[in-house]
Amino acid sequence: MISIFLNRIIRAIKIDIDLYEEVEADKSATVQAGLVVVLSSLAAGVGAIHLGVSNLLLAPLLSLLSWYIWAYIIYFVGVKMFPDPQTKSSHGELLRTIGFSSAPGIIRIFGITPTLMTVTFIGSAFWMLACMVVAVKSALDYKSMWKAFGVVVFAWLIQAFGLFLILILFR
Repeated sequence: MISIFLNRIIRAIKIDIDLYEEVEADKSATVQAGLVVVLSSLAAGVGAIHLGVSNLLLAPLLSLLSWYIWAYIIYFVGVKMFPDPQTKSSHGELLRTIGFSSAPGIIRIFGITPTLMTVTFIGSAFWMLACMVVAVKSALDYKSMWKAFGVVVFAWLIQAFGLFLILILFR
């Protein structure tokens, strides 16, 4: 079981399209996807430990919440607003594919100095974006990688606006 999980993480990091199709169909992979999100978040917390321990403690919980909400936003944007004729997906499929797309974030554990943190965090962000586009393309059965990219960016703007509103309301 652990070897399958580690193999899936490695395949996700390699942006193996077949992996994203595999976890999309495997309903038992939802917990694994959540573990990838937590591992990525913990790695970021360790990598940014010099900024404070609270990052290490609070980040996994916020990451899980964000992952859950993010999958709903992608679902709404990709399935309800901009579907292809063959698009058929569920929140669970998006949870699994998007969860595994955060696997490259595990390298953030190496951001132990401010310089290394900058390099690993920026590098992993672009890497995770590439994985997420492939994950969304797989989950939404899109033909175009550009359309998947557009859905990811549009959904990110919606999420960023929502977070901005929350910050304004609770400042």
